[in-house]
Amino acid sequence: MILEDGFSRRFHYLRLSLTEACNFRCTYCLPDGYRPDGRKSFLTVDEIRRVVHGFAELGVKKIRLTGGEPSMRRDLPAIIETVANTAGIEKVAMTTNGYRLKDRAQQWFDAGLRSLNVSIDSLDPRQFQLITGENKLVEILEGLEAAQKAGFRKIKVNTVLLKNLNDHELSQFLFWLKKQPIQLRLIELMQTGEMDARFQKHHQSGLPIKMRLLREGWLQQPKGQTDGPAEVFSHPDYQGQIGLIMPYSKDFCTNCNRLRVSSVGKLHLCLFGEEGVPLRDLLQGDEQNSELQGRILEGLTHKRETHFLHEGNSGVTPHLASIGG
Repeated sequence: MILEDGFSRRFHYLRLSLTEACNFRCTYCLPDGYRPDGRKSFLTVDEIRRVVHGFAELGVKKIRLTGGEPSMRRDLPAIIETVANTAGIEKVAMTTNGYRLKDRAQQWFDAGLRSLNVSIDSLDPRQFQLITGENKLVEILEGLEAAQKAGFRKIKVNTVLLKNLNDHELSQFLFWLKKQPIQLRLIELMQTGEMDARFQKHHQSGLPIKMRLLREGWLQQPKGQTDGPAEVFSHPDYQGQIGLIMPYSKDFCTNCNRLRVSSVGKLHLCLFGEEGVPLRDLLQGDEQNSELQGRILEGLTHKRETHFLHEGNSGVTPHLASIGG
């Protein structure tokens, strides 16, 4: 058995959300902050172990832990260790807002985490606070240093492109990359159900940036089997790289290699799409593994060729934190 859809796309990469909760109030995601729903309980460590095992046997090699903010989970080290010790999983990554990175980087690395994506939407402390609702830029930059000292060799910084908020900072980010061995990922703002007005106001295409990079001697790099959707560029004069994620670009979905499981145990075939395939009822005992894999494989037959963001259709996704971004 292998994870392959009707368009001959194979899936080696699973994004696993641990929680919808987040302690930031980013304008493009949860501008009013996270509002708990008392009816929801997030996947337990045992349920996470079973779902990761099931996907690993189907060929998934990379797991990215997402949220919300994963570090809101007190049992995060146990989750990392559980995922890292699953047979077949070769890489464990995590996306974080960096709030606890300075103090927890070594603990996470020791548990088996090897790759970090840290969200930094501005290098200007005032603009950072305006976008995220938190005055934490200095501490997060210190967290990047702590992560490097802890042993992390693959660190990416996620920056959501926001017209009239941070789109003027590209030169500053480029200067920063001269001596920073990280990959800066510039992500186009994506339309979601609750963010239509903000999308219209702040969406900035990444194509002009791509043209600038090519003019200035940046070279596009080939993609690996478990790499995400970014178009990655490097330059001999820079220690860092730049990755562009442009979901509105032509053929963005052609090489899709990732699936998503939400924090409440639903399989999502696309960030923008359907209600999700429930898996949690098949995560209650190890003996359910075959049935779990059967439901995953059946669900995959419904994966569409592309999203419909070009038509202004973001499916049922209310905000990115709801299924792990």
